[in-house]
Amino acid sequence: MAKEIAQANALIGAATADKLGLIAEQIRALQEQAREILEKARRDAVLHTAECRFQKIAGQTYHLYRKGEGEGAKRYFSMLSPDDWRGHPPDPFEGTYRVEADLSFTSVEEMAQRDARLSTARRLLGSGV
Repeated sequence: MAKEIAQANALIGAATADKLGLIAEQIRALQEQAREILEKARRDAVLHTAECRFQKIAGQTYHLYRKGEGEGAKRYFSMLSPDDWRGHPPDPFEGTYRVEADLSFTSVEEMAQRDARLSTARRLLGSGV
């Protein structure tokens, strides 16, 4: 009987350690997601301060340029891409962003991944899952 109790305690200890390890992995994943969300929020706040002489429309793509150097540099949005300037924009190009419905920004590099994620979510919601 003592041997069975010892085996049970060992199994319970191992199962508990496995479950706690899984929770630790989930915590690390959530911490990484939180870090990414905060970084994106900081970037969006900076992008919202960029000069824009037109009304931004959700779903449209705009191009960010920088005028000047260092702390005195000013960022501004343009509807014209570097290609529209035949590869020679008047100021250094910083990136292309799409304005989302929630007024966040998605960089051109992130667009395919975000669109795929939203498509999957819509498909799952549409199937009643």
